[in-house]
Amino acid sequence: MRIAFKVLEGVSSTPSLALIAFLSAAALAVFAPGSDAEDAPNAIESHPVLRQEVTSDTAVWNGVVATDGAIYLAGPRWAGNTDAALVRVQDGKHEPFPDAQWNAWKPGNEAGTQFVNINAIRLGPDGALWVVDSGSPHFGGDPLPDGAKLVQFDLVTGTANAVFPFAPEIARPGSYIDDVRFHGRNAYLTDAGNAGLIVLDLDTGKARRVLDAHPSLTARDDRPIVVDGKPLLGLDGKPLKVHADPFELTLGGDRLLIAPLAGPWSQIPTALLDNPAIANDVLSAAVEPFSDLPPTGGTAMDAGGNLYFSDLATDAIKVRDPDGQIKTIVQDPRLHWVDAMFIDASGNLWMPAAQIDRAPLFQSGVSHVNRPVEIISFALQADE
Repeated sequence: MRIAFKVLEGVSSTPSLALIAFLSAAALAVFAPGSDAEDAPNAIESHPVLRQEVTSDTAVWNGVVATDGAIYLAGPRWAGNTDAALVRVQDGKHEPFPDAQWNAWKPGNEAGTQFVNINAIRLGPDGALWVVDSGSPHFGGDPLPDGAKLVQFDLVTGTANAVFPFAPEIARPGSYIDDVRFHGRNAYLTDAGNAGLIVLDLDTGKARRVLDAHPSLTARDDRPIVVDGKPLLGLDGKPLKVHADPFELTLGGDRLLIAPLAGPWSQIPTALLDNPAIANDVLSAAVEPFSDLPPTGGTAMDAGGNLYFSDLATDAIKVRDPDGQIKTIVQDPRLHWVDAMFIDASGNLWMPAAQIDRAPLFQSGVSHVNRPVEIISFALQADE
């Protein structure tokens, strides 16, 4: 393992087929505000067969990556996950990945080389598994020293090829480093605790914050997260606010699409994000509206430019096509708080039904999670 402040082996500067297939491989048209046909009827227009892929009576998974012969699963500590933070399922057997040591963090341990709180996993353009660690074992807590980090793992050897720790001025008190997307030699990471976006140079290891507290990344008072017919409340008894959270890249990588969890979505030119010389006021002025989507737990983009998202209020998976039309693909009570989705090489949509709102944290200390927790998939249709 090495602390990455030099060129990483296996990370291409040119978007690969893996990037196109798995990391927001989509060409999305750019529409003026109000041009999306988002008020169209949302009747269920297809009835895919839901497949139960993996279950657990102890884990809470909010992230999934499926490759040939293996499934990788992760979930946050604060959600009540009592299994290993990161698991590989192969031939029906569940094992900590990459090993037990990485999954052995407990209070008092050094946080730099163990998982404190995994919030996202991502198959990178290099074919590696990238892990986002928020760095705090507590929801809303401050990141521990070296705890907030991005880690690159070789899927064959399990070796941690690179560790990018975020300094205190990047992962600040109250920060919640949420997810990652890749664009050339940069990685973008959302901060759902302190509204903002982190741009990480994969060559130098240098990170910088942009768009801090920008309205496009900040949760709004008038957009509550409604689940099971009522607003989800935070630890303070007020409607929970989750800032910069869902995001995807367009196929050519020219735009980053991003939103607070409850929306609405905006779009940002990546050429400006990638240039550290761009003044903040210039970058801020370049943010434009994209789409008014409802609160979502997770998204995925296919190679046809279709943006799949979970609708938390209705236990549904919906899709927004490049023309702005939205339709409901499937609605099922098992699809409760589907989080970070994944499209595999065969065109299957994998969905971790995390039931985050039913965790003890949001239910007066008592878990309301319906067991077992499920990873569910269905085959995407060519016209979706």
